[in-house]
Amino acid sequence: MDEAEQSSENMNQGRADARRPEDGSPQPSGLMDLLGVAAVLLDAEGRVVLWSPQAEELYGYTAQEALGQYAAHLLVHTGQWEWVIKTFAAVMESGESWGGTFPIRCKDGDTRLVELRNMRLMDDHGDYYALGLGTDSPRLRQVERDLALSTRLVSQSPIGIAILDTDLTYVSVNPALERIHGIPQEEHFGRPYREVMSAAEFEEAEAAMRQVLRTGVPLVDRSPIVGRTQADPEQHAWAISVYRLEDTKGHVLGVAELVVDVTDRYRSAREATETRRRLALIADGAARIGTTLEADQTARELADVIVPEFADVAAVDVLDSVLDEHRPATRDGPALFCALAVKAAYPTEAATAADPPGRIAAYDPDRLATRCVRTGRPILVPHTRGSDLSHIARDEHAAVLLARAGVHSYLAVPLTARGMTLGFLGLTRARDPRPFDEDDLAIAAELASRAAVCIDNARAHQHMRNAAETLQRSLLPTTPPDLPGLQVASRYRPAQAAYEIGGDWYDVLPLSDDRTALVVGDVMGSGIEAAAAMGRLRTATTAFAGLSLGPAQVLEQLDSITSGLDQYIATCVYAVYDPHRRECRIANAGHLPPALVREGGHPQLLDVPTGAPLGVGGVPFETTTLAFGPGDQLVLYTDGLVETRQHSIDERLDSLLHLLDRPASPLEETCDRLLTELRHPGDHDDVALLIAHARPFTSHRPDVHRLRPSEAIRGPAGEANAGHERPR
Repeated sequence: MDEAEQSSENMNQGRADARRPEDGSPQPSGLMDLLGVAAVLLDAEGRVVLWSPQAEELYGYTAQEALGQYAAHLLVHTGQWEWVIKTFAAVMESGESWGGTFPIRCKDGDTRLVELRNMRLMDDHGDYYALGLGTDSPRLRQVERDLALSTRLVSQSPIGIAILDTDLTYVSVNPALERIHGIPQEEHFGRPYREVMSAAEFEEAEAAMRQVLRTGVPLVDRSPIVGRTQADPEQHAWAISVYRLEDTKGHVLGVAELVVDVTDRYRSAREATETRRRLALIADGAARIGTTLEADQTARELADVIVPEFADVAAVDVLDSVLDEHRPATRDGPALFCALAVKAAYPTEAATAADPPGRIAAYDPDRLATRCVRTGRPILVPHTRGSDLSHIARDEHAAVLLARAGVHSYLAVPLTARGMTLGFLGLTRARDPRPFDEDDLAIAAELASRAAVCIDNARAHQHMRNAAETLQRSLLPTTPPDLPGLQVASRYRPAQAAYEIGGDWYDVLPLSDDRTALVVGDVMGSGIEAAAAMGRLRTATTAFAGLSLGPAQVLEQLDSITSGLDQYIATCVYAVYDPHRRECRIANAGHLPPALVREGGHPQLLDVPTGAPLGVGGVPFETTTLAFGPGDQLVLYTDGLVETRQHSIDERLDSLLHLLDRPASPLEETCDRLLTELRHPGDHDDVALLIAHARPFTSHRPDVHRLRPSEAIRGPAGEANAGHERPR
């Protein structure tokens, strides 16, 4: 037996128990018991021949005291005997009943107003009797007033009221419920609740009624039921209360259902909730959209905010001409879009119908996406019908996918920034049953506007970055193919896309007498201006290097030039390698120390005087001379290689030395290893790296001087062993 059958069995048993008490005797209940109707039977002479227990309670005389007595002498005051006897005779002769209120004399001498009904009876012998039924008149009037009040309240109440029996069959329905259900009263009577309220939403209400019948605990103002009736297809919301009905003896009669149409309140609450949700969506978009200067990332952030709270699928596409400034936009023919982001709330063919990120796709002029970007106006399709999907999708295959996915509503919003339409935001709903409306359009437009500004900023930044990187790369040198006694490898890496190009540079300059100048520098600042300042310093370095000046003197000249560059300073390491002397002369202007790797030894940082950055002005520089023979390596780099926000500079320099302390490998591999291990995605600075490796060199002139390999190296205890020169 399932739960429903068990519940029905319990209800039937309950009704049987109400009709059959434990002793097996019938138990009266209801209005007759409440009124306590007394029955008195008189013979044709007016003597009492039957006396009910209720008569004893109403009049005060026991049956033994009343039987055989003349009723008039027993119950009527002397002054009213004549009228009573006359009325009694008329009833007995004519057979017409009499009713009214009469003052009865009770046993205790008090007078009680009694509502009487007198009628003539005849037995099977043809003898006549008079039956008098009476009840307390004040009590009857109170019951009548209560009943009239209840009837009036029920009939005029704006609250729908229904009385259902223990089988949940309609017994009574007031006019308000008739209007709420849209079904006439007579079509309720005798029909089960679920036959009238057959929608699935009312199964829970029926279960609640059965629970109230079983427990007697009222259900007051339960959560609104939202649904439709048979007669009214419009959706409504009802608040329902259910009470168990019992008679004066506690026997269950059924339930009373109170129904209030709260459709307006429900809609207002839903609209308020929707408004809060939309405001939260806008606030979420303000916090999450545009965290970087990456167009792709901004598009993904926009899609992440929208799905799944707002749409089932979101696609962000921009015009190809926006990303490629060399490709002009067209006003006629197909529009070319580049997909930046697609996101779906669940696996669906609607997402497959959208173009995957990175793909360039052409949309014909009749497509809604093309119309959206060319007019700069949003397009709202609340309910897709007919050929709508063909105009939404890029091609007919995509339209079939949208149809299979169940797309029923569509919204296209232009991505407009600074008066320019960059692309569009396409939104679809399939599982979400709500159609897009004007309020949704306003929210989508707000989010799209914010994203468009961020995408435009990213686009402008990328263009400037490309220009700066192009300028900077054009200023960087081409390594000479053949350097006397020296092999070099170099790398330049710009900052990541979210940041500006810096002013890092390196240079390899062939000098007279088989010497080579090695330069690495960093102009503070970023952008095209920093790249231009770097170009000026590199040009000046090349010019001064050709004058056979010592490293410290070259830095002095560069310091003078940098002082003339507004708001710019730079750091620089300038080294000159002489293969004949097997030595390297180095001067440092505020730069990080170079690393020296001796053949067969461990890498160490050169302990050379740091000096002041270029542009400070008036601070002398020193030249350090160190031995640099075949097999030795000198590593010059900018701070972008080792500086991070998470680690100290000493930790990072130790990491650099650890990476250099590996078995010998080609210089190109060493450069790549350092960049891979030390540089991480998102690093905010560019990097210049230069590694010089001394090779065997046959000299045709005697060495003038040769340093010991230990000189100019920072020792284990930090002591300096270097040959220093101060500029003259």
